[in-house]
Amino acid sequence: MMASFKQWIDRNLKGDPIIWGIVILLAIISILVVYSATGSLAYKKTGGNTEKYLLDHSMMVFMGLIVMWVAHKIPYKYYGLIGKFLLLISIPLLIFTYAFGSTVNDANRWLTIPGINKAFQPSDIAKLALIATLASLLAKKQKNIGDFKKAFLPMIVVIGLITMLIGFANMSTALLLFSTCLLLMFIGRVPAKFIMAVILVGLVFLSASVFLGQRGGTFFSRIEKFVATDEIPFQAEQSFIAISTGGIAGKGPGKSEQRNTLPHPYSDFIYAIIIEEYGLIGGATVLFLYLALLYRGMRIVASSTKPFGGLLSAGLSFALVLQAMVNMAVAVGLGPITGLPLPLLSMGGTSLVFTGFSVGIILSVSRGDHSDSMEGSGEENKPRKAFQTV
Repeated sequence: MMASFKQWIDRNLKGDPIIWGIVILLAIISILVVYSATGSLAYKKTGGNTEKYLLDHSMMVFMGLIVMWVAHKIPYKYYGLIGKFLLLISIPLLIFTYAFGSTVNDANRWLTIPGINKAFQPSDIAKLALIATLASLLAKKQKNIGDFKKAFLPMIVVIGLITMLIGFANMSTALLLFSTCLLLMFIGRVPAKFIMAVILVGLVFLSASVFLGQRGGTFFSRIEKFVATDEIPFQAEQSFIAISTGGIAGKGPGKSEQRNTLPHPYSDFIYAIIIEEYGLIGGATVLFLYLALLYRGMRIVASSTKPFGGLLSAGLSFALVLQAMVNMAVAVGLGPITGLPLPLLSMGGTSLVFTGFSVGIILSVSRGDHSDSMEGSGEENKPRKAFQTV
């Protein structure tokens, strides 16, 4: 029986087995913690039907895993083209959402899919598309990476446009995506003077997002409240109480008290609930899993035979784990409140599907059995280490 199960795993779950293990562990933790954190919400919305949120969230987690499995089966060389296609779609979607999208917390971030009544954030598509497109551009332009007009100008235009459109309604996501792009350009051997130019242009575009977008006032007020020492925001205060009462081993699964007063305990502040119920041991375990995911994703860069694969894995891994670090930093008081969910753990609906798609692409690169047709032919097609080329 065990031998047959192992053969099935070997046939169907390709790529880095450590990443598979990390994602499955986080999925299990997510279902347990979200079930506990939604108890108060269930009584308010459904009259006590706590199983509804358990089933809904479990279904979305399962959908995310299915998307991840499908994505990891696709040779990663195709994701450069897929990224460009999604980028073309995401630009009008972001504009349409800003003008006509569903308003949540004074910002238009969501679009509802007709027929199935499921909402999604076009920024999730734009993030994935920009990282894949930038990785493809950097990989193809390695020979003339110092050419401003041919190599650099297309990159700076696409980075500035997408981050600005996202920043109109979601400044924190735009800043994290911009940071990921800078990392990719550094790994992709872009000259330092060009990276400085990106930073300057990015500041202009992001400043335009702050002053012309919907969240400018909120952006400044959250920074002011974080810097101020005489007042702690209500969300942060309740998060600190949850963390401080968790102790070393926690109160136990399902025994959180702050879930009844902490805003969004199942999404933005789920890390506080994890520490409250599972203690510092649980919080440290989750932190370790994300760091291990980052390590395995960046390790793929060294073993990838093509620059595109290495850059793609690095960008997606860094974007996912950076968001996780920011979310956890907010929960423990090391950063201003952002409203970002904890990837792979928070109850996020379609965001779990997009996260699964990203991890599936990383796994596709980790398989290491594809040739990257995005970079030309001849001498470039000879196997080589990504760090030696990128």
